[in-house]
Amino acid sequence: MANTPMVIMWENSGKVVLSQRSAPGEVMPTVDSNPPRVATFAQSASSLAGDKSKFAFTIPSNSNTMQALIYAYGTDAPGSSAVDATLREHSDYGTLMLNLGGSNASDNVPLSTYERLIIAHAFFMVVGFLLLLPAGALVARYFRTFTPTWFKSHWIIQFLISGPIILTGIALGFASVWNMGGSHFSDWHMKFGAFIFALYLVQLALGAIIHFVKSANRVRRPPQNYLHAVLGLLIIGLATIQIHDGYSDEWEKTTGRNTLPNYVNTVFYVWIGVVTAAYFGGLALLPKQFRQENQPKRIPIRDHDDFYQGQNDSWVQR
Repeated sequence: MANTPMVIMWENSGKVVLSQRSAPGEVMPTVDSNPPRVATFAQSASSLAGDKSKFAFTIPSNSNTMQALIYAYGTDAPGSSAVDATLREHSDYGTLMLNLGGSNASDNVPLSTYERLIIAHAFFMVVGFLLLLPAGALVARYFRTFTPTWFKSHWIIQFLISGPIILTGIALGFASVWNMGGSHFSDWHMKFGAFIFALYLVQLALGAIIHFVKSANRVRRPPQNYLHAVLGLLIIGLATIQIHDGYSDEWEKTTGRNTLPNYVNTVFYVWIGVVTAAYFGGLALLPKQFRQENQPKRIPIRDHDDFYQGQNDSWVQR
């Protein structure tokens, strides 16, 4: 918020105080005696009702149809009615775009740089989390009982291909916030996205441990194998929630543009239905998988037999 004109309002002893301030950096803002636009308290649009109080103000407009705003709020008001009262740090903050041109005005406004970055961010996140990760899960579900190469295909999709795409999407998300002058992790969407990415890293580490750290004398499937499967499904499920929030709420909130067409919702839900049906359809192969895992290890009879079926692994390379 450095050098950004601020309008700060609070209530003290039944009186609403309006203070226009600015700050050179991450320090308490001080009163701006000559703000670029003078704000006026809008009493008719305000109300004092405890934790449901509303503060409103008016300010002269400029020629910009789309107004970029940074908002912040806190619950600890200054104990003074002076416009230069000492402020306490806010509880939370975020960014939004205010559309002043009517309900359809944003359709005719060219995409800004940060909006293009948001679109690119969304594209890479959808490809990574909604296309590639489910594809890798389906490879593991369908092919582990038929071919020893299933694991190689699985980790190539989940790590070598998905990893760079997801990291690119994250970088584009950071770039869009920086370009807009906003703050990182300032709303639920950003925080939830960071949580999902952390789970993805845990899942990669867990998959590596399962593959490379295993006992030769194990007689049953280790618990971490089940955890890996459940965590993978959880990540995909959480990612669908995150992606839906991104196009249905976050886009409109951060850009001020209209919501996306209804066909986007249709495509989204159809795809989720297809992936869900495909995965649960693959569960029909579980009996065959369990039979293979419960078979005693067999040593190949002929030299050209490159693989044998083994305990706990559907296929094990010699």
